[in-house]
Amino acid sequence: MARAPFATVSMILLSFAVQICLSILHQNLMINTNNSPLILNTNNTPTTTTMFLPLYFNDNNKFVNSAPKHSRRHLKTRRRPNARMPLHDDLLINGYYTTRLWIGTPPQRFALIVDTGSTVTYVPCATCELCGKHQDPRFQPELSSTYQPVKCNIDCSCDNDREQCTYERQYAEMSSSSGVLGEDIVSFGNQSELPPQRAVFGCENMETGDLYSQHADGIMGLGHGDLSIVDQLVDKGVISDSFSLCYGGMDVGGGAMVLGGIIPPSDMVFARSDPDRSPYYNIDLKEIHVAGKALPLSPKVFDGKHGTVLDSGTTYAYLPESAFAAFKDAIMKSVHSLKQIKGPDPNYNDICFSGSSSDSSQLSKTFPSVDMVFNNGQKLSMSPENYLFRHSKVRGAYCLGVFQNGKDPTTLLGGIVVRNTLVTYDREHEKIGFWKTDCSKIWERLHISTSPAPLPTISNTTNTTTDMAPRLAPREPPRYDIPGVIKIGLITFYMSLSVKYSDLKPHISELAKFISEELAVNVSQVRLMNSTSKGNDSLIRWGIFPPQSDDYIANASAMVNFACFNSRKLCSLVHIQ
Repeated sequence: MARAPFATVSMILLSFAVQICLSILHQNLMINTNNSPLILNTNNTPTTTTMFLPLYFNDNNKFVNSAPKHSRRHLKTRRRPNARMPLHDDLLINGYYTTRLWIGTPPQRFALIVDTGSTVTYVPCATCELCGKHQDPRFQPELSSTYQPVKCNIDCSCDNDREQCTYERQYAEMSSSSGVLGEDIVSFGNQSELPPQRAVFGCENMETGDLYSQHADGIMGLGHGDLSIVDQLVDKGVISDSFSLCYGGMDVGGGAMVLGGIIPPSDMVFARSDPDRSPYYNIDLKEIHVAGKALPLSPKVFDGKHGTVLDSGTTYAYLPESAFAAFKDAIMKSVHSLKQIKGPDPNYNDICFSGSSSDSSQLSKTFPSVDMVFNNGQKLSMSPENYLFRHSKVRGAYCLGVFQNGKDPTTLLGGIVVRNTLVTYDREHEKIGFWKTDCSKIWERLHISTSPAPLPTISNTTNTTTDMAPRLAPREPPRYDIPGVIKIGLITFYMSLSVKYSDLKPHISELAKFISEELAVNVSQVRLMNSTSKGNDSLIRWGIFPPQSDDYIANASAMVNFACFNSRKLCSLVHIQ
């Protein structure tokens, strides 16, 4: 796919009270006149080296502690890239599946639990004194040249110094995570055709409970909400409003995930998912059949509280009291030839059976099939591995992985229910699809190549497996758009002042307002990027970002004029057409 031409403009502002001087960095100007990339170097001669130009994350920070948003996104029909990513670990051994995410420049790697019930992606911060020991080193913001803290604003909770936005999440098992919000480049690995993107994430300052003791580094939040990695990518327009998960089987583990849309298999079954029904991904479950017979239950039993919820971060399935009793009785009647035994953990009253084959592929000979029937009449047929787990102490013994959900009327379907099942969360069309398959061979089954077009690399680094990060993430992500239109992604300039920064800091907002008026842009587009000081002198780097509703800076005539001013008058300096 040809990349649209983008232009990045840099400005240098010297002696604030006297003049602003703009200059275009020629090496950062890419002009496309024939739908193919053409890069100009400092001598204005063509070069065949592809460049990736900065287009910074454009967001108004209206995301912290806000209610999940479920507005329907009507996206253009042109194909968008997606991020194909392998899953690791095992549902019953580890209690979760993880994927690998790389954050920063150069990339720092993290193993994150994929969780459809969470709305924040977070990793331990290097400064965290209340974080456990995890799989990878903690994130070090100072080592990333592209990291930016999310500044405190009226739409977020802030730290004690009122400088940076914060987040806090608590979970049902009494674990919690809290920290500050930052923004950096996120890379998805070498199987992804989606280039690295800027995204907001949490940098943990405290963990409790399971989050403190787990081996995985953190959480990758896939739920509904402004901080969700899915919502951020969709809002940027770089993926379709969809993602898919495929968990490996009982004896395999691992699996795959896709951020973005895929072509669904022709025999995929769908259930409606109502985003207004609850803040979680839900389906309209109507009946459960065991051995071909419907459980004697009213459909309303599956519609209590949050309804029937799919949660990839939960291990087992949990049914309302009456539904669990009916399910347990139906299973026990179907396996009367097997011997009921005690579970592997005396602390739990597990329902277990011995006398079956130790080969999980043969379980359907001794355990019944189970079907979930949706309101539209379609049904998902599950094999025994979708409701059983191996007894850890008795060979050929298995236990029910379905439990009563206490007195909670919610039906909660964890990862065990969808092992060896491709689950597509089609958020745009408010439905969830299910397709039984071998998740260890998902790309072959979908006829998808595992070798997308390679991302740019740095020659002096190595990459030995498909689970490695792009050799070096571009400083900013490339973007896909309509060819032939020049667009300004970011303008940066430096301000040199003969003032101590400590004296200047209280007046930053006034400077931003002054700059916006002189450049005829909204004050929200003017952002302080960084600053340095020496003695009585300060050097400040400013950025002029696109308007909040756009991805670029342009006008109707495709001509961009930014002014420089001196002590006498304004003068036009930049003209791009």
